[in-house]
Amino acid sequence: MLTMTQNIRVRFAPSPTGHLHIGGARQALFNYLFARRHNGAFIVRIEDTDQARNVEDATDKLMQSLKWLGLDWDESIENGGPHAPYQSSERLDIYQTYIDRLLKEKKAYYCYMTSEELEAEREAQIARGEMPKYSGRDRDLTREQQQAYEAKGIKPVVRFRVPDSESEVVIDDVIRGQVSFETDGIGDFVIARSDGVPTYNFAVVIDDYLMEISHVIRGEEHLSNAPRQALLYDAFAWEQPRFAHAPLILNEDRQKMSKRDETIMQFVEQYRASGYLPEALVNFLALLGWSPASEEEKFSVEELSERFSLERVSKAPAVFDQDKLAWMNNQYMKEADPDRLTALVIPHLQKAGRLRDDFTEEDREWIRELVEIYQEQMHYAEEFVALTSLFFQSSIDYEGDALDVLKEPQVPEVMQSFSKQLDGVETFEVDGIKQAIKATQKETGHKGKRLFMPIRAAVTGQTHGPELPKAIKLLGKETVQARLVAASHIQE
Repeated sequence: MLTMTQNIRVRFAPSPTGHLHIGGARQALFNYLFARRHNGAFIVRIEDTDQARNVEDATDKLMQSLKWLGLDWDESIENGGPHAPYQSSERLDIYQTYIDRLLKEKKAYYCYMTSEELEAEREAQIARGEMPKYSGRDRDLTREQQQAYEAKGIKPVVRFRVPDSESEVVIDDVIRGQVSFETDGIGDFVIARSDGVPTYNFAVVIDDYLMEISHVIRGEEHLSNAPRQALLYDAFAWEQPRFAHAPLILNEDRQKMSKRDETIMQFVEQYRASGYLPEALVNFLALLGWSPASEEEKFSVEELSERFSLERVSKAPAVFDQDKLAWMNNQYMKEADPDRLTALVIPHLQKAGRLRDDFTEEDREWIRELVEIYQEQMHYAEEFVALTSLFFQSSIDYEGDALDVLKEPQVPEVMQSFSKQLDGVETFEVDGIKQAIKATQKETGHKGKRLFMPIRAAVTGQTHGPELPKAIKLLGKETVQARLVAASHIQE
């Protein structure tokens, strides 16, 4: 085996229980950036030993989300590697070898206590004011006692024997420093269920050791697992990896995020479906708990890989600010290729019934031009539907500031003049429309806000918006003329 200082190898090992949560995505990102910074290996491994919680197709969706984020891996269930298989359910024979070893060395034992007995024991301990833990009743059963239980049809679990001599387990955490755990509060824990399938804490230690993982970078919620895993490393006389537990991610109310919290989008697939850009989400997630040595906020994944270090990961919880994410995505959208954004908004327009499935190339070009005039405002692709609603409605219900503008005394004159000037525009393009506006100014004598604001309010129903000549062009002459006529009659 390579020593920990010879080769940087990190892993992201999700359970296939659903979509990729943003907390898991950040965990994968920190591992990825650390590996790339040190020219190491990034491994994706699937922890699916808890069959009851596994969700069909979840593994495929997890891998697709990682690909979308751009987190390419060196070894995984897809492309294999020197330590295959990379799926826990395919490694059961490997785990059994090490379970047998601990049993043979008397470092583990069979426990026949039923769930009812364990619950009764737990309730009695709580009633006495004690911290609930397994009592160790079956620690030293004779073979005859074991056979008696088995004769009753009781299938045992396998428990790890926590050494009596241990007083505390110290985890040397890269982010948190030294963290101590009293072994009195741990109790002999289960390493294999009654069906023979290993528990997470056991399987992860075997896999991390055999796959030569140098650093275990994960969320703070896993810190409580670290002492049990450290005890297992010691039992096998294996060198431990370096642990690094990143801070929790809180919602905007500074509460721990729950997967059932509907106040915030929590899964990568939701952001992909809403039309966020993956590079923006990666940039945002990197700054949840990690800070660069500068005031900059916008980084490419390559720049993040060059700068990332565990030493600059905070101990304090990070707050997931959706408004900040939308702002950051807007920064990326402003610089994005309009063709890319056009491809992103089209499914949302189709879903809203604003674009037929068999749209033409002419339709696509029209949408592309619409994207260009809203690109500065758009925070994510789904928002485009609401932003551009005025281009998909036959008429406008004038209200608010727009209605106030259209009640100004010069409006009928401006409407009639501009409508006449547009009639003379042969090619309905931006230059011709600009000339029509200039001609209206010359004919009526109105200029500035007294000219532009009524035209904008009449054709868009708004007093602020995209560049006016471009908006008029995309609305089309027939629609614009109809709106000018409607606006000219408001004062009647």
